[in-house]
Amino acid sequence: MTDHDTDDPQELDLTGKLLIALPGMGDPRFTNALVFICAHSPEGGMGLIINKPTDELRLRDLLDQLSIEAGNDMRNLPVHFGGPVEHGRGFVLHDAGYTSAISTLEIGEAFAMTATLDILEDLAEGRGPASALIALGYAGWGPGQLEAELAQNGWLTCDADADLVFKTKDARKWETALDRLGVSALMLSSDGGRA
Repeated sequence: MTDHDTDDPQELDLTGKLLIALPGMGDPRFTNALVFICAHSPEGGMGLIINKPTDELRLRDLLDQLSIEAGNDMRNLPVHFGGPVEHGRGFVLHDAGYTSAISTLEIGEAFAMTATLDILEDLAEGRGPASALIALGYAGWGPGQLEAELAQNGWLTCDADADLVFKTKDARKWETALDRLGVSALMLSSDGGRA
């Protein structure tokens, strides 16, 4: 009997947690990625990469493409690569103080995610959430897939907080999450743990 025979994957709920990609994951899209898990259950998982802004796209560009007029109070936020699935679909991860009139997914007490146009209209007019991260695409896992990647040491997990998600510079988020676990990025090796 192995340790995994006694583990019940249904007990693992990573909703509202952060996944820290480890070296050697094999998928270059997740190199040094920090993923906020929006939903996780035995049916699978969905998350947003929160530390990979696109070089060429900002909120104003999205609004222009959607024919939404930007107001004077709009914050021209960067748009992030949220993951490789449905990269034409937009998501806004934000503080729990904002709720869409159409649909908002509450994620614990501090976070929420909205994927309807009304949040972009509100952001365009400066009425949106106080803290927001815009992403195109998402990271998705089928039943048991994320648990298998965790068992193969593809990810570390840590608690999410608003400072790390919304206020830390994108280039520092991955290392900051590791620091919170007491892990030095310099000590990680893509060759570790394989025989």
